[in-house]
Amino acid sequence: MLIRIYNENPNPKSIQETVDVLRNGGVIIYPTDTIYGIGCDITNQKAIQRVCAIRGLKPEKSNLSFICYDLTDISQYTKPFDTPVFRVLKKALPGPFTFIFNASSQVPKLLSSKKKTVGIRVPDNNIVRDIVRELGNPILTTSIRDEDEIIEYSTDPELIYEKYQDLVDLVIDGGYGDNFASTVVDVTQGDFEILREGKGDLSQFL
Repeated sequence: MLIRIYNENPNPKSIQETVDVLRNGGVIIYPTDTIYGIGCDITNQKAIQRVCAIRGLKPEKSNLSFICYDLTDISQYTKPFDTPVFRVLKKALPGPFTFIFNASSQVPKLLSSKKKTVGIRVPDNNIVRDIVRELGNPILTTSIRDEDEIIEYSTDPELIYEKYQDLVDLVIDGGYGDNFASTVVDVTQGDFEILREGKGDLSQFL
């Protein structure tokens, strides 16, 4: 199923339809403020395994991240962090960053690898944030990659749908995606270590 949702004013009916799919263990493809993501409800083990199978990942070895609605959500899934870190997060989010935290016991076992860390995103995209808010808990996220060596990420939702329609339950057309992934920042040691340069420029918030 392919549905069109507008980022400026997401249709509540379409958001609810998406949430119903997630609650039933479905896998969805959705827009973010960077590239399109594929994901599911983080509380559904079977759905997580499906996402990993589609992307050829091993759950226990992969650095899977999830999308939260806001900072309040983040604090449930991470061990306490310092005030300076909080101040930067407050300025940088919502935005094109993935922050790596020390995971709290709230993180589902399948997601917390032996490293005990968790990647968290709060994208600057109303569609996916509305879905998370309506669902009541985060959704797992990993990027849609393209086999083409030149185009690393698929940006056209209709082409994404053509490719994944038999593998996922729902594809959201939220317009063309970006071709730059999020900037990945490790804050597990209390400072900011850039692990991957992406769309977000953290220096403006430090």
